[in-house]
Amino acid sequence: MNYTFYTVSFALLLVGCNQPTDRGQQYIDGGFNNVLNPVTFIASDKPHDYLRFLAQLEKVEIQSPLLSRSNQPLYNGVKIWLSESGEPTALTDYGIKLEQMGGSDGEGNVLFTGYFSPVIEMRHQADTVFRYPMYAFPTCVERCPTREEVYNGALDGLGLELGYSASLIDNFIMEIQGSGFIHFDNRDQLEYFAYGGKNGHPYVSIGKVLIERGLVSREKMSLKAIKDWVSMQDETSVIELLNQNPSYIFFLPKQSAPVTGTAGIPLLPYTSVAADKNFLPMGTILMAEVPQLNEEGDWNGKHVLKLLLALDTGSAVKENHLDLYHGIGKAAGIKAGYHKHFGRVWKLTKPIVDVKSDEAITHDKQNITFKNVVNSASTLTLPM
Repeated sequence: MNYTFYTVSFALLLVGCNQPTDRGQQYIDGGFNNVLNPVTFIASDKPHDYLRFLAQLEKVEIQSPLLSRSNQPLYNGVKIWLSESGEPTALTDYGIKLEQMGGSDGEGNVLFTGYFSPVIEMRHQADTVFRYPMYAFPTCVERCPTREEVYNGALDGLGLELGYSASLIDNFIMEIQGSGFIHFDNRDQLEYFAYGGKNGHPYVSIGKVLIERGLVSREKMSLKAIKDWVSMQDETSVIELLNQNPSYIFFLPKQSAPVTGTAGIPLLPYTSVAADKNFLPMGTILMAEVPQLNEEGDWNGKHVLKLLLALDTGSAVKENHLDLYHGIGKAAGIKAGYHKHFGRVWKLTKPIVDVKSDEAITHDKQNITFKNVVNSASTLTLPM
């Protein structure tokens, strides 16, 4: 009888030891059955950095009165909490309710990926080098063409070409990011190509295709790994791979504009995320232990506790998955491409009617300045 007990105990210990931790996974909570699970407090020993949050929140309040108004009790409550405390365990003292994301494993490990705004060199007219077009949204009678049909000329002659790049994979990556900046050779300024719609066909990850074909290992998969593989292939092989994803994104040029997400709010790096709006509506505030990476794209053993705002969506961003915005350009793209790691995440909410808010929160407190919060809310600022 004792032998059986020790055998079972040892087996359970081995199972625990086999839980992966190489991408920032933690096994602190566990037992979650839903995407969002009510909890009474946040217990985190991670260093915190809230400094960028107030600047992003300010953009929400300025750019979208409607979004701001629907979330104002929460926004005010969080600003007051930042000014007076900043301790995660004190959030509920300010009438803020908490729900922890369960993670796809039920252990609270939420996937963090990254996205960015590419900068691509283009020409208005095609030549022997710049010959890969980007398109405006077409008028589709019954169905829009698939990626393969677009590559085979389905949109030729319709006057939808916005410009031509020298790299098919760069165009594809900009589609995945949803927007980007374009430099035409006859202009000094960058032109912003915003998201202009999609063809309605399902999204398929070409990274997953490369893994399933044994061409790139799951451990090494990143945006850089995809580009490295593409650089060693002929054009026919590259097109065949890209055609595995029938989804196609179209763009809308804007002369001068900041990077905006689905919510129409300018995005700041490392503070805004794309999320599943079925669980995290636009404007949602999240408390998150964001995994930190080294220069090689590996988890460095640390998380930093941050406040994030859900201001964007993505066709591949569902349920227990957040896509963290990294900024503009090549360096941001490299960092974003590495991000496929895990951290714990809590959704913050606050009822519209709150007795404490009505009786105790003064007008001065509701208008806390960025300077007030910076002086008291954070003792640590760490770069991503």
